[in-house]
Amino acid sequence: MLTVPGFSQQVKKANASSPVVSFEQKPGVLAISIGGKPFASYVYEDEKITRPYFAHVKSPCGIQVTRNYPPQEGDPKDHATFHPGIWLSFGDINGNDYWRLKAKVEHEMFVEQPKGGPGKGTFVVRNYYMSSDGKNRVLAELAQYTILVRPSGTLLLVNSTFTSDSGDMIFGDQEEMGLGVRVNTKFSVQYGKGHITNAEGLKDGAGTWGKASNWVDYSGPVDGKYVGVAIMPDPNNFRPSWFHTRDYGLMAANAFGREAMTKGEKSAEVIKKGQKFHLGYGILIYCKPDAGKVNIENAYQDYLKIRSN
Repeated sequence: MLTVPGFSQQVKKANASSPVVSFEQKPGVLAISIGGKPFASYVYEDEKITRPYFAHVKSPCGIQVTRNYPPQEGDPKDHATFHPGIWLSFGDINGNDYWRLKAKVEHEMFVEQPKGGPGKGTFVVRNYYMSSDGKNRVLAELAQYTILVRPSGTLLLVNSTFTSDSGDMIFGDQEEMGLGVRVNTKFSVQYGKGHITNAEGLKDGAGTWGKASNWVDYSGPVDGKYVGVAIMPDPNNFRPSWFHTRDYGLMAANAFGREAMTKGEKSAEVIKKGQKFHLGYGILIYCKPDAGKVNIENAYQDYLKIRSN
């Protein structure tokens, strides 16, 4: 098991009766199912999108929570390859832009092969962030992904540790940094009947953009059910995350853009050669069969217990 600072070696033991998390390897894609039904595709080789991502992420009731990739009729077509579903990326590391696909993130291998079971599935990959010309490795990323079936929904844990043997890593100051989600158009604020809400109760892009918060939820009604996705940054990250939230369907947890997000002093997070740098997030994907909304604060407390046990 990958050792992640502040993250338990043994997440809470899943109930034997929980739906089974399972994996199917395909060329460049890891298909993930829960209880025999599709949950998401982890795509690690794609000619158009040169960084790993989760696509076609579905809620427990089968309704998709991420925008279609590629966008379909009825979807806005903006940032089609930049916003494919759920991703962790950065617009500036040592001057290289991975968010806008100007530099490549290469999947090297599965360090730990996908392992499923009742209520839980895990896998670990190693990626190399390449220079813009493709000639040099800027840094290595060891990424652990855990899928958990929880009372509130499906919890996707993302824990990445970054290292460099070639020199210092410098994470720059931009809006486009961190853990991003592009939601299903049907429950976006602009095109559907959804809303963005943060832990302080602020609403939509106008209220939540640029604000630091323990969590941000993007959710709304779809086909008679209430579906959503919430981002919960790990409190052990080096700094709380500001949120880059847009009514058209984007939300991203960004701990790097102090100037870009708050008009504060320009930041540059410098990680010395040989040192480790960790980022962690919980992403809750949920669906309620009635009009009731999941209590995200309770789900956040559940996430805190899982990552600290």
